[in-house]
Amino acid sequence: MRRLFFLLLMFCTLPAWADGHDQLYKLAGWPEQRAHFVDALKAAQQRYRNSLPPAVFDALVSNSNQRFAPQAMDQRGEQMLRQTLQDPNPALQFFQSPLGRKIVNAELTATRPDQLAKNAQGLPHIQADDNRLLIIGHLANALPAKEAGAEVSMAIAGVAADSLSSMIPGLMGGGTTQAMLDSQRQRLMGQIGKDVNNTLLYVYRDLSDGELDEFASFAESNDGKAYYKAALAAVRAGLAVGQTVK
Repeated sequence: MRRLFFLLLMFCTLPAWADGHDQLYKLAGWPEQRAHFVDALKAAQQRYRNSLPPAVFDALVSNSNQRFAPQAMDQRGEQMLRQTLQDPNPALQFFQSPLGRKIVNAELTATRPDQLAKNAQGLPHIQADDNRLLIIGHLANALPAKEAGAEVSMAIAGVAADSLSSMIPGLMGGGTTQAMLDSQRQRLMGQIGKDVNNTLLYVYRDLSDGELDEFASFAESNDGKAYYKAALAAVRAGLAVGQTVK
């Protein structure tokens, strides 16, 4: 399931605000992706039900619901996005295009709960010729897939640790916690990186080579880099992994 989480992360935490940013929010599928993320969060919560004492489980649900409340995530994400994406219009124009809409549809399909459940044990191996593999390689380097996937995985897996910390102050604190988070982040990025090309081949399997090449060109452009840099920054702010959320 982690192999598709980075797609959730790219779109699930950014807020709806006026004008170009509001249009971009809607066209890029963020409301639907947020719903998919909430479904994944609820499933993660329930996996802990039979393995944690009731008091810890209740704290887990309360803390994770508070951390991932849409309004709170929106506030954190909006503040960061405003700092990092000055002009939403280039990305807006891209996602308004037929190709942009096709990309969003592919991502929304891949992250539906039924699709995540279907591929929980791993994605099928996608065969591709050298040209398509080359394009996918460019896209994989341009998208912050490893970084985003690690943040989402850590956010969902970390709700239990947050609950324990809230019940036993000082249990996981200071530099030790940050060092553990950094180590876990690097480990997850390594794991995701091994499968990222096949994941992209699977998610965008209905795009032609020409469409995939156009997508990679946008992601590698200055406008695309600005967009995905802002998206990742807003995602990190929205998820607030390793941060105190009030």
